[in-house]
Amino acid sequence: MKSFTNTSYIKNLFLLAVLILASSAFAQEEEEEKKMTFNFSGSVDAYYRTNFNGLNSKVPVIENGVEIGEIEPSAPGTSFANDHGFSIGMANLILGYEGEKVGFVADLVFGPRGEDAVFNDIGSTNIVNQLYVYWNVSEKVTLTFGNFNTFLGYEVISPVANFNYSTSYMFSYGPFSHAGLKADFDLGNDWSAMVAILNQTDFTSSARVSDFSFGAQIGYAGQYLNFLYGKQGIDKVLIDGNIVEPSISGLFQIDYTGGFNFGEDFFLGINATYQDTGDVGFDEFTPDDLGFYGVALYPQYTTSETFTIGLRGEYFSEIGDYGAIGTGVEDSNVFALTATGNIQLGNLAIKPEIRFDTASDDAFLNSDLVAQDNLSSFLLAAVYAF
Repeated sequence: MKSFTNTSYIKNLFLLAVLILASSAFAQEEEEEKKMTFNFSGSVDAYYRTNFNGLNSKVPVIENGVEIGEIEPSAPGTSFANDHGFSIGMANLILGYEGEKVGFVADLVFGPRGEDAVFNDIGSTNIVNQLYVYWNVSEKVTLTFGNFNTFLGYEVISPVANFNYSTSYMFSYGPFSHAGLKADFDLGNDWSAMVAILNQTDFTSSARVSDFSFGAQIGYAGQYLNFLYGKQGIDKVLIDGNIVEPSISGLFQIDYTGGFNFGEDFFLGINATYQDTGDVGFDEFTPDDLGFYGVALYPQYTTSETFTIGLRGEYFSEIGDYGAIGTGVEDSNVFALTATGNIQLGNLAIKPEIRFDTASDDAFLNSDLVAQDNLSSFLLAAVYAF
């Protein structure tokens, strides 16, 4: 009888222990699930644009009674906001699942701005702007793996995060996105660092060349010094049945991005960059080094809870005939001044904008199809963020 009682007692203790452990494990799992957060956000945007002193309509080009093309309305040589009349930007849908240690982001884009953002990828049907997973290895180290927007520059693809609706030359001709692996480090005392191994710039679905690119960043209190280096051309090309290896060196870019608050109402953003693509092409027609450099200031003044006014003053210069400004002349430069108002109506931002671009050489057309070195334009954008 005593033996039986002890056995029953032990069994009861064992069962109780199993129940406690199961309850504890369930509670921990439930607590972990509570820490996981599903996020859904995004934006939609549209705009109206017209020129004050430039060509405002498409002009068909006819030869021998046959239309062989058309001349587009005048626009700055920058990305996204260059269509005439009433135009759409994009719909941006961002899905995220965030945990204490791991998570993912899927950033999808639809519309002309989205297509331009993924221009180097596999056709215009590609709608993936960003797609990555991350792991918080510790409180000081985060690893990110996949396709993510660039760490260089002041401006970004999403119109929500930019004060000006139109974009700068430096943003338009710098990298948009990267695919690879990056490690972010919190160094303490407002210092941070990042290192990355990447595919060729803007080829985010798969690698185009066998060589990797490399990125790095050092940051302090909101000021960032960024570096990018890597071969951007092709390894080999087949010409008339013969394999030719292009003479291409690596792209190098150094970029400073930062800003300073002067009181509660005034902010000054700063961006300066230099990019050298190295030689491009084949031996028989390899040009000199191509690239660009520039600097932009972004002063912004908040007058009330619903209105902020800001400027972007940018100087941008080509190295060789880079093709960004469109003059066809080597070492051209342009100064662009953009004044933007930001009227915040809940989640909706209304942005009236006046822009003046003045180039060193003729880069724009007036209504009589006469080339000129300057263009003034007006834009009104609406951006809804959710």
